[in-house]
Amino acid sequence: MAPTPSPSRRRRSPAVLAAAVLLAASPLVPLPAAASPVADRPVVRTDTGLVRGARAGGVDSFLALPYAAPPVGDLRWRAPRPARSWSGVRDAARWGNRCPAAAGSNGPRSETEDCLYLNVFRPSGTQAGRRLPVLFWIHGGGLVNGSANQHDGTLIAQLEDVVVVSVNYRLGVLGFLAHPALTAEAGQSGNYGLLDQQAALRWVRRNIGAFGGDPRQVTIDGESAGGFSVCAHLTAPASAGLFGRGIIQSGSCVSRPVAEGEQSGTSIAATLGCPDDGAAVACLRALSAARLVDGPQFTSFVHGGPVLPESPDTAVRAGRFQRVPLIVGSNRDEGRTFLQGNRGWSRQRYEEWVRALFGGRADAVLARYPWPAQSDQFTSAYLTGAIFTDSGFLAGIGGCSTLRFIEALSAHTRVYGYRFDHRTGPGLTPEPIGYEWGAGHAAELAYLWPSFDNGTPIAPTFDAAERRLARDMVHYWGAFTRTGRPQARGSAGWPDVNRTSLIMSLRAGGRSTPVPSATMAAEHNCDLWEAS
Repeated sequence: MAPTPSPSRRRRSPAVLAAAVLLAASPLVPLPAAASPVADRPVVRTDTGLVRGARAGGVDSFLALPYAAPPVGDLRWRAPRPARSWSGVRDAARWGNRCPAAAGSNGPRSETEDCLYLNVFRPSGTQAGRRLPVLFWIHGGGLVNGSANQHDGTLIAQLEDVVVVSVNYRLGVLGFLAHPALTAEAGQSGNYGLLDQQAALRWVRRNIGAFGGDPRQVTIDGESAGGFSVCAHLTAPASAGLFGRGIIQSGSCVSRPVAEGEQSGTSIAATLGCPDDGAAVACLRALSAARLVDGPQFTSFVHGGPVLPESPDTAVRAGRFQRVPLIVGSNRDEGRTFLQGNRGWSRQRYEEWVRALFGGRADAVLARYPWPAQSDQFTSAYLTGAIFTDSGFLAGIGGCSTLRFIEALSAHTRVYGYRFDHRTGPGLTPEPIGYEWGAGHAAELAYLWPSFDNGTPIAPTFDAAERRLARDMVHYWGAFTRTGRPQARGSAGWPDVNRTSLIMSLRAGGRSTPVPSATMAAEHNCDLWEAS
């Protein structure tokens, strides 16, 4: 039966959300410190020039470091080119531009194509040659929005003695458009955002040693679209050797055949006023970034070309991927983040929705996800969210899909599976008032990355149990980055799936515990969804 929230669940008001800065009082968050004078700010030499970062709260940060040339003009829809060198010392104390994207929950609108920057965070005073492990973060946002600036790496760098790198990459139609004319021009098209990530990983290989990081100990980590990216890197030939461990948070291995992508790209170009003829590329490159941001988007990797020779999903299931240690998991209620718009339905409308979606299987679905005797305006959103979580309708994210994804990967490499199960934490937003987000999509991010780029915590004040969960998760992620095993002193032991078939249930208050995969499969009704 799909769970509905109990009245006892703790709710935060918008006023509490506004008080989010109190999270900085938590021992999990580096205490703020006044910016150091210029003379005390750290300077590092990269292969394109000197950069001067900032020092505060026990962490050195180097922001907006260019890893590739701005993809503007004739470089739009081309593989990234090397960044130009500079003379003097480049200031690296301010966040850089976000890649073009519409305004939304992942940040403000941007129309600036000069956006291929990365950020580096290290424990203060780390010297070149120290060779600290590196956590390379790839943000989410559906491949259409988001930014490296959203996730402040100071917490993990300070507490876990690692170097953190976060990266911007091209998004939406600018980052992933496939089109026959572009393919004819360069031998491939699409996947530009993935090529950006590869360029950033090569930058790390060349430069991270100067920051005190170890280029031979790189863990790539991504959530949602970032998780899709990690899977793509596991199977992309040009990514081989650029990392040695991976973390996939609420991700899968989705992609489209290049021919299908080119067909969609041709349609998008026509909508933008660029017909499929010899002038299509010039027409597209002449369009403003604003026009492209406001137009139809392209939000998928494509396979069948040099970047991704085959479907990442097919490659993973056949064992044709980089067999590095992995952490893979999702959140208990992924669908609630996306289906909250289904609130306010009647029982009749809900049942009609199920019948329209599942046809002859509808009775079986309704038997597992029945309308409860006690309902409210959110019941339909909770039920439809549970169905989407469990069934795999969310691009293979969550529920049974994640469990089978873990199973497929663990047939070939060491995997540590998890499910984020804290369901009564702060919501992603205060609206709609009264909605229980549960362990929805992206809910776990607040426990690893506590601040946006403006210094405001991503979530409201945690209680003591939630601070313990955040501590445990940061330690697990840090330990995995250092050793390839998420074993942290003072936290529950986390066994690999391969030997035990156990999945770590991440819970607040020190209650995280390994749970049999079969138990989770039953909770997600996998026998129903996997029936032939």
